[in-house]
Amino acid sequence: MDAANRSDFYIGLALAVSSTIFIGGSFILKKKGLLRLAKKGSTRAGQGGYAYLKEWLWWAGLITMGIGEAANFAAYAFAPATLVTPLGALSVLVSAVLSSYFLSERLNIHGKIGCLLCIFGSTVMVLHAPQEEEVASLTAMAEKLKDPGFIAFAVCIVVSSLALIFFVAPRYGQKNVLVYILICSVIGSLSVSCVKGLGIGIKELFAGTAVLKEPLFWALLICLVICISIQISYLNKALDIFNTSIVTPIYYVFFTTSVMACSAILFKEWLQMSADGAAGTVSGFLTIIVGIFLLHAFKDINFKLDSLPLYLHLGPQDQPYIALPTDERTTMIDESNLTKERNAKSFFPESSDKRSNGTFIT
Repeated sequence: MDAANRSDFYIGLALAVSSTIFIGGSFILKKKGLLRLAKKGSTRAGQGGYAYLKEWLWWAGLITMGIGEAANFAAYAFAPATLVTPLGALSVLVSAVLSSYFLSERLNIHGKIGCLLCIFGSTVMVLHAPQEEEVASLTAMAEKLKDPGFIAFAVCIVVSSLALIFFVAPRYGQKNVLVYILICSVIGSLSVSCVKGLGIGIKELFAGTAVLKEPLFWALLICLVICISIQISYLNKALDIFNTSIVTPIYYVFFTTSVMACSAILFKEWLQMSADGAAGTVSGFLTIIVGIFLLHAFKDINFKLDSLPLYLHLGPQDQPYIALPTDERTTMIDESNLTKERNAKSFFPESSDKRSNGTFIT
């Protein structure tokens, strides 16, 4: 990799990491602003739903998020999408760490392990990500978009999205969390491709190329607006119906997988990777997935050392294992079974609300 490509790679990496810091910090600022409103007796829903507009911390969070999204947008112009998209998980890590310091939200042991796994997985992905840029101009981007493989992929994305939106979502959207997330994810793969093309166009624009006269530039912009509108709409629907701790990790997995698949087909970044590089990228991505899962799935569990069994506190040397005689073991098993039967009878009292098979009539 020559010096120009190396500098572009590190610029894109710096922009991607900085965007996660700004986006993660923006959640904290907005939450602090809303908490201050709550202390004053105002809520977001109060005063016609616009009380939060008077809180400067909320505006600071909004501006910070705008800076982060702009940095993330610019990162696609310099670094491969295979690297930029998975690093978005670091914003969750930044938000979790900052909330433990500024919002007094305790990070349990699962969250701490999840943070470490996110850092480790991101580091592995950075070390093994493709470091050569395949597309450097809108002209090259136009040639990529004409590739039969990408055309077939885009047609499949559009057809599957329309089927999900008009046939599957009305029937199963409010019952299955995957429906809305699938719509956001597959559409998101196209939006990232549009962002990549627009970033390259803007990069050329600053270099003095008249890209505003290119129809492809405006086509990508229109496509991006449509894709983002659909994404935001269905992601909000998923968040309104299902728990955030379920939506966030599932959306991250499906969205990142879709983007990496689209990037592999459109930009063919994986063709220039060695076998160990591809394995490292995939393993790093899987490690981030596990970290995100631990951060969200167990964030409401108050896990402490005191909840561990007693023998884990005392250690094997303080509580040696002593084998019981056969008759004593039999007596303890019988007493245990008798206790279970009593608990079952107290939990399922004989009444008209109990069926013969032990289930309640609702």
